[in-house]
Amino acid sequence: MTRVELSEPVDVAAPAEVVWQTVTDWASQGEWMLGTRVRPTGGGDGRRLGAVLEAVTGIGPVGVTDRMEIVEWIPPRRCVVRHLGRVVRGEGVFEVLPLGPERARFRWSELLDLPLGRLGALGWPLVRPAFRAGMALSLRRLERRCEAVYRSGA
Repeated sequence: MTRVELSEPVDVAAPAEVVWQTVTDWASQGEWMLGTRVRPTGGGDGRRLGAVLEAVTGIGPVGVTDRMEIVEWIPPRRCVVRHLGRVVRGEGVFEVLPLGPERARFRWSELLDLPLGRLGALGWPLVRPAFRAGMALSLRRLERRCEAVYRSGA
């Protein structure tokens, strides 16, 4: 099995706590994460160690379901999920680093076990640019969302 890593940071003009609350608001994650809808399963808001989340990523009716379990929970700085889906496997990491009272850096990393064996490993260089572009677009949307939440005082 081939493991790959994709990691992107974004600096946000909002306090680290605002960024943390925004990125761990699973139910509204689809408002910034491209083509993804997330919901906690089993009740509650999913903000705890052991919580299980379900994400559907795709366009329209075509998508991939990704079940995830929170395996590391260190609020307000770090959350690690284990991807348990048939297609998406590996870990996703959200990290928030304070840069000052009103600035923070958010880093989103995916450590993915590529499906399809050798074919997946050969195809990764072809699909990696699209994954990176989608991640970068999502992070720009997240930046705007966090800054709007902070300015509104919500």
